[in-house]
Amino acid sequence: MKVLSTLLSLRPAHTALLVVAALGASGLTLPAHATRIKEVAAIQGVRSNQLTGYGLVVGLDGTGDQTTQMPYTKQALANYLEQMGIALPASGNAAQLQLKNVAAVIITADLPAFAQPGQAIDINVSSMGNAKSLKGGTLITTPLRGADGEIYALAQGNVVVGGAGASAGGSKVQINHLSAGRVPEGAQVERAVPTPLHEGNTITLGLNASDFQTARKVAQAINNRAGAGTATALDGRTVQVNAPLEPGARVNFIAELEELQVADATPAAKVVINARTGSIVLNQAVTLGPCAIAHGNLAITISSTPVISQPNPLSQGQTVVAQKSDIQIKQEPGIMMTLPPSPQLADVVRAINTLGATPQDLLAILQAIKAAGALNAELEALLARWAHAGDGDPAARDVTVAHLGFPSRPDDVPASDAPR
Repeated sequence: MKVLSTLLSLRPAHTALLVVAALGASGLTLPAHATRIKEVAAIQGVRSNQLTGYGLVVGLDGTGDQTTQMPYTKQALANYLEQMGIALPASGNAAQLQLKNVAAVIITADLPAFAQPGQAIDINVSSMGNAKSLKGGTLITTPLRGADGEIYALAQGNVVVGGAGASAGGSKVQINHLSAGRVPEGAQVERAVPTPLHEGNTITLGLNASDFQTARKVAQAINNRAGAGTATALDGRTVQVNAPLEPGARVNFIAELEELQVADATPAAKVVINARTGSIVLNQAVTLGPCAIAHGNLAITISSTPVISQPNPLSQGQTVVAQKSDIQIKQEPGIMMTLPPSPQLADVVRAINTLGATPQDLLAILQAIKAAGALNAELEALLARWAHAGDGDPAARDVTVAHLGFPSRPDDVPASDAPR
């Protein structure tokens, strides 16, 4: 019996070794870059809902709204006092209130999927008036409503402001924003939002980014695991999956489905330029064909020098101040440069660095290269402060960010980076 138990205990390990050997012999290997389905898709209908509300923050140290300019703050406080059973004089009521420690705020929150009554969620508190700071304030009970106007949570708590500031003698120092804060677990859920997770005999996966290749790979991964015909790619963003009807079995099925590995798809070639921050983002699919570029700089300098004209003594004249303007135009000669074909991302970056252009010039150069057909990528220019490339696309993590601190002249480029 002892020998038999030993053999039985060794059988699983021996079987695993045989499986690994069989996979190696058949040439089946895991993809070099694989992503779980939960990272590229989400179950449609399982989503968060936005909540918002209007409330008051009290207990501020003289940094609240100026009630003479913000009448709705006084009106909201008067309504709150009436709800608490405190009646203001009819002659003056809210118009006579002079408050410095109260601020009107807007509260926003995300109600997660499957949130149940009694659970706590985080809330954001932002001043909507001219309050100088919400630091040290307390949010009084505020109902949070959804898009349908129903109350789904109640918010209350001390506001945490991630900033600091001080002023004295006309000088002021401030770090970060003081007019917005956060209340961790500051709202309590009062009503749950129904989800269609258990409706019907199918579930629908929505990809984070539209891509037919990724949709096909997700459907293939599910069919290989659960059987042919289980999943069907309806379009480039939707995959329909047959799921068990019993709630417990459906949850287990979704949990296993989200852990399946999917090979990364090659993203569409794209170049994102942010001229304001001076950065360029390229993904791994960008290629550059052979081309020749002539680039020169044109600089216009305008300087103004004050000239004072003094009258002669006892001439009863007046002193006149005039401006003398000096305009200079300097144009550097353009140098014809040849960019070799660059099939790899590193080669593309090296070729761009040899241009020695400013961010504004580089934007025009890349547009010209694209128009000439030598840049095999989509060109996108951003005016916002932050540039996001491939949001939601797992393959977009293979990107290169290069700040446009290029040398002023092509002669400054190291010999190793110069085109051949």
